[in-house]
Amino acid sequence: MGNTVEDNLTAYDHPDKYDELYSGYTEDLRYIMEAAKGVTAPIVELACGTGRLTVPMAMRGWQMIGVDIHAGMLELAKRKAEKEVLTIRFEQQDCTELNLGLVTPLIFMTGNSFQHFLTNDSQDRLFQSVKAHLEPGGEFVFDTRNPLLAELASGEKAEERKTDAQGNTIVERNTEVYDHLAQILHCQMEQETWKSGECMSEETEAISLRYTFPMELERLLHTHGFEMIHLYGSWRKDLFTKDSVSIVVHCRSME
Repeated sequence: MGNTVEDNLTAYDHPDKYDELYSGYTEDLRYIMEAAKGVTAPIVELACGTGRLTVPMAMRGWQMIGVDIHAGMLELAKRKAEKEVLTIRFEQQDCTELNLGLVTPLIFMTGNSFQHFLTNDSQDRLFQSVKAHLEPGGEFVFDTRNPLLAELASGEKAEERKTDAQGNTIVERNTEVYDHLAQILHCQMEQETWKSGECMSEETEAISLRYTFPMELERLLHTHGFEMIHLYGSWRKDLFTKDSVSIVVHCRSME
């Protein structure tokens, strides 16, 4: 996959901050736990990050394997598992080149991580890698943002000022630009910390996200030997429509 993922990870360089931001979100967890009912074999979570789903599922008795490419995110996930005295297998691997030495009835990937696979080739290799690790009839569940063209076409520039706990002024500037040909949204966040009129620090985060249309997803599934079980507009199982913010794909390996 070249460096399309490795060079697109600065948004995850502060795992504690990321974990705090998303720790309260559980809609995907509820869906995945329902999908995992009756599964006794190890379950694989791709792009597991800080273990937001992996850890609570292990706490409920499932055998979990968490895979992520970012070492810092995995280290935090391991610490969380150790705190709960859980045995979870964590692997730092590229999801397009999985080598787990097993097959499983269920693989899932949430948090719109599918958008990190920026090229057709990387998407193909992801599906090939997943399929190689699924039992015949095994299921793959993932989500991605729905390409709402009215929002993507307009782009965005925004500035926000806030005060932190130490009384410093935090200035955040966010820029989003959509490349229609590549179907990639390029996002950049610049953050400055000011104290007594002096800029104390500057940070920049950037992330690029691929938007894939529903018919493209259907073709990807068919090409790689998957069939659709469910297509939803949210993890709450809302009907998928043109105005849905999310696309939740629940598919099955046909071989």
